[in-house]
Amino acid sequence: MLPAAIFIDNGCTCHLDFPMNQPDSSARLPARLRVLLLDDDNFTLEVLADMLSDLGNFDVRCESDAKRALRTLAIEPPALLICDLSMPDMDGIEFMQAAAEAHFKGSVMLLSGMDDGVRRSAERLARAHGLTVLGTYKKPISAEQLRTALSGLSGPGQSQEGNLYNVTTHFGK
Repeated sequence: MLPAAIFIDNGCTCHLDFPMNQPDSSARLPARLRVLLLDDDNFTLEVLADMLSDLGNFDVRCESDAKRALRTLAIEPPALLICDLSMPDMDGIEFMQAAAEAHFKGSVMLLSGMDDGVRRSAERLARAHGLTVLGTYKKPISAEQLRTALSGLSGPGQSQEGNLYNVTTHFGK
């Protein structure tokens, strides 16, 4: 593998490992679980990306803008979406509705500093829209809560295609 890093102007770094020779389909690397993090707070995105890095082998994409995140859902559908409820322009509830209308098939975790009643209502609405909700958590989520929620996911490769180029995106690295 040939390592490379690409620095993107919004503070993200993509770490790429390119195969030295084009492998045949039987030599594909095992897929890593693709995760999309959506939060308007860059510090929260960075903390979540670091926690995921500590917990396993994930292909993480961070977005602070809900409209960009919707485009990402269409282009690179994640197995897991971790979404804040309170964001400008489009809140997490509106985002969940749009994700459901876009036929998002992955799992969802909702995060919010709002009170428990708001979080429970958001979870019920997401489920009513047909989304698979792993849970709703008060911010900040602990590493143990995240680990427990992730245990409810299907393994990498069961829901995602192989990741030929072993791409990992981290925010703020």
